[in-house]
Amino acid sequence: AAAINYALAQVGKAYVYGAAGPSAFDCSGLTMRAWGQAGVALPHSSSAQSGSGPHVSMSDLQPGDLVFYYSPISHVGLYIGNGMIVHAANPGTGVVVSSVSSMPYSGAVRPG
Repeated sequence: AAAINYALAQVGKAYVYGAAGPSAFDCSGLTMRAWGQAGVALPHSSSAQSGSGPHVSMSDLQPGDLVFYYSPISHVGLYIGNGMIVHAANPGTGVVVSSVSSMPYSGAVRPG
């Protein structure tokens, strides 16, 4: 819950490549800081985060899971439930809530 609450509190903040808060984030910076609130250390890289826990299928997603996109993996969001993720989308959009299927899905991991 701590990771989700932190990430949702960042909605509306700017996307800056390489940033991990507090005023701006990139995709893996947001998930790294969010899970850090829950005491779990993640690397600041979406592809590295994809190896940070057991893989889960899309049908088994639980809030807090990391959802990865594209092939090779180049984007990550935090699953918040009800088919939605919170993610640092891009410089034009910033941190937003989107559908889990809004980008080409490549897998999911449950950190911790």
